Amino acid sequence: MQTQKVRILIVEDDPDMAELIADLVEAEGWTPVCAASAEDARLVLERERIELVLVDHNLPGTSGRAFAQRLRAETDVGIVMVTAAGSAADRVLGLETAADDYVVKPFEPIELTARIKAVLRRTVPALRAERDPDRHAETTGAVAGGLILGDWAIDLRNRRAVCRADPSRTLTTAEFSLLEILAATPNQPVSRTQILARLGAETDRHIDRNVDVLVLRLRRKIERNPDLPSHIKTRRGKGYILSTGPGEAAS
Repeated sequence: MQTQKVRILIVEDDPDMAELIADLVEAEGWTPVCAASAEDARLVLERERIELVLVDHNLPGTSGRAFAQRLRAETDVGIVMVTAAGSAADRVLGLETAADDYVVKPFEPIELTARIKAVLRRTVPALRAERDPDRHAETTGAVAGGLILGDWAIDLRNRRAVCRADPSRTLTTAEFSLLEILAATPNQPVSRTQILARLGAETDRHIDRNVDVLVLRLRRKIERNPDLPSHIKTRRGKGYILSTGPGEAAS
């Protein structure tokens, strides 16, 4: 990735904000590409190579949330959502859109660039190798302070998840956070309300479904058979369990 600049698509309808973000992106040595709507962004994605998409939540026409949901269904490109502060919807946006991360307005420039860098390291193989040249050692043995779940080596201490069968596969920030929550009390049920609280989301009944969607996404990545999970199990009426050994009975 050293001979070809990382290209970041900025989907933002406010020209001043788009220019500010583009300047920050350019200052980091990346190439900014701007689009004022989801429709314009899709045209850019059809004709250009893009490593990460930065999406404003509020867009004219198709919303940023809907655009991000469709983009995630079609591609593994890195996605960072930009949200307004305050609402429960903002705090669970990562669950609903499968975004890799999100930034709340108003944000500090250093925060935005740090989050972009973190997502790029997880989603762009060349940058992961550049950041961590000893990554291969992680994928060939047990991870200290972590878990081995099928093909996945989970390093909880350093918040890394590596699929040994396919190192290009990654977990989103929300997916890793869910795994981290369940791993804190292995083989014990964690309720949806507890999961939402630990994720920093509102715990009203209207967003319980977000946990189920997030669990489904995580199972599809780490389970060999998501319909018959061996790692993340459901305990009826109690929540979800991370099973770390053969002694945990299926429910």
